[in-house]
Amino acid sequence: MDKITKEIEIEDLVSLVPKSVTYLMDKGIRCLRCGEPIWGSLETAAKEKGFNEIEIENFVKELNELYNKN
Repeated sequence: MDKITKEIEIEDLVSLVPKSVTYLMDKGIRCLRCGEPIWGSLETAAKEKGFNEIEIENFVKELNELYNKN
């Protein structure tokens, strides 16, 4: 069962899947500022960087794969 959705808060995502920091940074999405998670949802952060719904759903899929590897 998938644990991560596009509505997940960045803070929760970073706690749940620490590797998500590197994943998101590789996509150009900053999820940390001064070592603290940026507030807002995964969807909001991705949309601020110009990603569309299909790309966001792909992020969710890939982040769930990272989560399930743990």
